[in-house]
Amino acid sequence: MTTLTKPIQTVVHPKQKTTFASSVTRVALLLATCSFLLTASTAEAQLKLPKFPSFGSSDSDQETRPETETPQDLTESALRLIGKDERSRLERAKTDYVKADELFRQATTLPKEERGKLFKKAGQLFDDAAEEARGMALEQDALFMQGESYFFANDLIRSRDAFQQLQKEYPRNRHTDRAAARLFSISQYWLDYAQAAGDGWYKANLFDKSRPLSNLDANAIRVLDQIRYDDPTGKLADDATMAAAVQHIRNGNFQSADEFLTDLRTTFTDSEHQFLAHMLGIRCKLSLYSGPKYGDLLLQEADELVQQTRKRFPLELREPKYAEELAKSAAEVEFRKAEKLAYRARFRAKQSQYGSAANLYQELLTLHPNVPQADEAREALARIGPLPASPGRPLMFMTKVFPSSKQSPPLIMVPTGSVAGESDGDPAEPETAAPLLR
Repeated sequence: MTTLTKPIQTVVHPKQKTTFASSVTRVALLLATCSFLLTASTAEAQLKLPKFPSFGSSDSDQETRPETETPQDLTESALRLIGKDERSRLERAKTDYVKADELFRQATTLPKEERGKLFKKAGQLFDDAAEEARGMALEQDALFMQGESYFFANDLIRSRDAFQQLQKEYPRNRHTDRAAARLFSISQYWLDYAQAAGDGWYKANLFDKSRPLSNLDANAIRVLDQIRYDDPTGKLADDATMAAAVQHIRNGNFQSADEFLTDLRTTFTDSEHQFLAHMLGIRCKLSLYSGPKYGDLLLQEADELVQQTRKRFPLELREPKYAEELAKSAAEVEFRKAEKLAYRARFRAKQSQYGSAANLYQELLTLHPNVPQADEAREALARIGPLPASPGRPLMFMTKVFPSSKQSPPLIMVPTGSVAGESDGDPAEPETAAPLLR
């Protein structure tokens, strides 16, 4: 290899001297680097590397490393090792899956009293298969069968966890509908048990693996909400929404129930639960209404739901119990609105604002003539009719005792130029005059 023995002699313009020197330095460094790499490659080619040990168990699987190996060969060897590890994981996962499937099939043929232990063993093997097949297509099947095995083993906690892991890690998987159906069944079992046994947060479950530690209904509602979140357009999304709303109503949590029902009415417009969502939504809004001292937004929303129910569901309202229930709700909405107007009118009357009170009473009679507050409105109108519309200002004479902040009117008018003309010697202009202020 040739090296630079003489300095470079170049005529450089003074303004370009610095730039040219830096360029020469970079070229020299580049040449030195290439020389070093060529020398290292020659030395590596002459070096005899030891053979790389094989990890295979049989002679056919053993791979020998060539005596001279380049960095590309090392990369290919590493990739082969990674691929071999994935293949071995997949083989172990398949082996565990086949064993678990055999146990699952055997358990289905046993009597009900004996199948639980075998289903549990199958679930454990499916769990091992899912761990080995992490990130592979086989993991979906293993997770689903794990949930199925624990479901039939009556270990509903592990079954729920397996199905929820499947729905979370693999959205839109081929088992979505069946996994959602199992989760829905688990939540319904917990809700039914809580309703029958009188569940509470203080009741702990320490031995039964088919139920959570405590607070059954809250865990069931959480499962239902997760079904809606995992597959919002699935077959059971509207059913889960309706079931969660009903349970919130049973618990007296009308705020959460109203949120679920509103979501059902707006999101699942073609759901079979639309009629009940409207009826229960009216009841929730009336239950949330706090009285005449507060806003009437909930009353307006309830009134809108009443009108929508009458227009959209005439066939369902032919049934007497539904028609009677809707009529009661409509009457309550009207009563609450009249109560709100009467309260506001009484408040204005107490402040001697009889004009505003009369307007509110008149509005009550116009909009709600058949409510009990209508008689009160008629009597109040007859009583406050001759009274002044607004109260007089008390102690009006005191305003004349103290000076006013307003500007006083002018006392006399004087010509504008009269004073100025005398001082400056200019004739005054009688046509214009300026006020003389105090």
